[in-house]
Amino acid sequence: MKNVTLVIGASTNPNRYSNIAIKRLVDKKVKVVALGLKKGTVLGVPIDDEKIAYKNIDTITLYLSPKRQEEYYEYIVGLHPRRIIFNPGTENMEFIKRLKETTIESEI
Repeated sequence: MKNVTLVIGASTNPNRYSNIAIKRLVDKKVKVVALGLKKGTVLGVPIDDEKIAYKNIDTITLYLSPKRQEEYYEYIVGLHPRRIIFNPGTENMEFIKRLKETTIESEI
């Protein structure tokens, strides 16, 4: 299935923006997969706690601080998404510069 969105930094806490994002994506009928520190579910979307080689990822939306993103650089690039969305507080010029060397778009 194409057009899958991966939420990195997913949380079961309903007050977290990653949780709100998952709910909005599900409401809009977007196929969502999620990766977080702890397993759980949000509106039927399982949150994985291990880096899985997801297929057909179109968009990755980040909810990790720039420092925490470092361990995900290779993983994210290896998923070959079309674009990465840096949500407020996740802006990371080092990673954005690296993405410019690939075909992956970045949005702030």
